[in-house]
Amino acid sequence: MIKSKTIVFIHGLFVNPESWNEWKAYFEAKGYKCYTPANPYHAGNPADLRKNIDPGLAKVNFEDVVNNIVKLIDTLPERPIIIGHSMAGLVVQKLISMNKAVAGVCIDGAAPVGVITLKWSFWKANLPAINPFKGNSVFQPTKKWFHYAFCNTMTRAESDKVFDQIAVPESRNIPRGTLKSFAKIDFKKPHNPLLIIAGEKDHIVPLSLNVKNFKAYKDTGSVLAFKEFKGRGHYICGEPNWQEVAAYIYNWLNK
Repeated sequence: MIKSKTIVFIHGLFVNPESWNEWKAYFEAKGYKCYTPANPYHAGNPADLRKNIDPGLAKVNFEDVVNNIVKLIDTLPERPIIIGHSMAGLVVQKLISMNKAVAGVCIDGAAPVGVITLKWSFWKANLPAINPFKGNSVFQPTKKWFHYAFCNTMTRAESDKVFDQIAVPESRNIPRGTLKSFAKIDFKKPHNPLLIIAGEKDHIVPLSLNVKNFKAYKDTGSVLAFKEFKGRGHYICGEPNWQEVAAYIYNWLNK
């Protein structure tokens, strides 16, 4: 049983803390103190962020995202549980390696340096954002791209509704940062409990990549778990029956 009653939810790329609203309410109802920090230049109403892009966003990198969460964690009265989706899954892995949390949950997380896949859906979904020929321009997701990368298990109409609610512009330098040394994880190092969750139908972080990430950890004395959810895509935290995923995490934390 993980004794901490503090949870920090970390949002991934192309969204902001609004994506965690229902999860925050779910875990607060179970007695947790929950925080949903925004990455730099990600705070606010998603529709407003799409209309008025702060020029500072373009310069934000992966290290900035990690350090932003560290700054919050260092103010808390106890080390928290950290839960991150997508790119924030890698942030969770990094923070666990830094011993900044008592436990971590990585949901459809981006992979650390050296953990790769040749699966086409991964490249089709990720290349538009990483595109090195775009310099420091901000990536502005389209509804067509969002449907393929995020909400491929939903209808286009359903996906468009989700886009309107939570999608935001994104710095290309955050995903590019996963290719640099700061995003490296020492898989042989002992670590606090870590749960890796994968959606079977995920395009942007395929199931096979989540499996490779899980299998890369080598310390047999550390608590490490893996769970696949059948039929789920990258929007696993907001798809119908997201409560099943949240309940699984709650039970894992309390077993």
